[in-house]
Formats: sequence, structure tokens, C-alpha cells
Amino acid sequence: MKILVDTREQAPFDFKGYEAETEPASLPVGDYSLPGFEDRAAIERKSLNDLIGCLMGKDRERFERELKKGRAYDLFAVVVEAPLSDVSQGRYRSEMKPHAALQSLIAFQVRYRLSIVWAGNRAGAEYLTYSLLSKYLREMEERYKQAVRAQNGQHPRAAN
Repeated sequence: MKILVDTREQAPFDFKGYEAETEPASLPVGDYSLPGFEDRAAIERKSLNDLIGCLMGKDRERFERELKKGRAYDLFAVVVEAPLSDVSQGRYRSEMKPHAALQSLIAFQVRYRLSIVWAGNRAGAEYLTYSLLSKYLREMEERYKQAVRAQNGQHPRAAN
């Protein structure tokens, strides 16, 4: 599988140990995507400090613009390199109170139909990013096969 990595990504995953190769790209949304699906699937990777920083001031405005774009995607998720408990216990560098941070994140989930995936750590975030993109690609392949079968007069749910 080929994974596109946004050229602006500060700490890109290399996906070593996965059946994947990376290619730099200028993505319209997110940090990771798939060739041919740049406008339909994206993963935004965040360290916890970066995520909390995106909840305040001008960074919040920029982050919300990104979330608005991602709302139209088939797959758009923010994968966080930390557990949720780190937010609730204030284990980040910011004056923002944990309750305020959590409430902002919950509001974003509702407002933008956003999936926030708490990966626990960086290795978990890389695994989840790979897995989300891999499952999305597999789903698109299956839909394509169904469409071809339907065009050929076969029932869409017929056996492969």
C-alpha cells in the first residue's frame, strides 16, 4: 500500500514493519492519505501538546478550517499520540484547563462529525493510521468490485 505523507508534516511516520511505502505529497487536508483518494480520506496526526495548542487562539481558527474541510471526507480522523487520560489529568504544556480542553474536543466531534482516536502513544498512532487507511482502501476495492458486478448484470452481493 502506498501512503501519501503531507510535505508539511513535522514528525512523519515511516511505517517500517508495515506493508506500506510512503510518498511525499501536498495534501489538501490532513497529514496522511492514499493516492487517488486525497479528497476523500485523510488522517490528521497530533501530539497531545499540538492538539491542545490547536484549541486556542489563531491555531484554533486554522484547526477548525481543517476540520470543516475534513467533514466532507469519507474518512477523516484525528489520531492522537496520547491517551485520553492525559487530557483529563492535564499532562500537557498549556494553561488550558482539562475540562475546557475536553469540552472543546467533544464540541468538535459533534460539530464536524469528527473521529478522535486516542492511540496511547506514537507507535499506537502509527498503527492506527496504517490500519484506518488500509481498511478504507479495502472497502473502496470491495465497492468497486460490487459496481463492476452490477454493471455486468450480476447481483451486487454475489460471491466473488
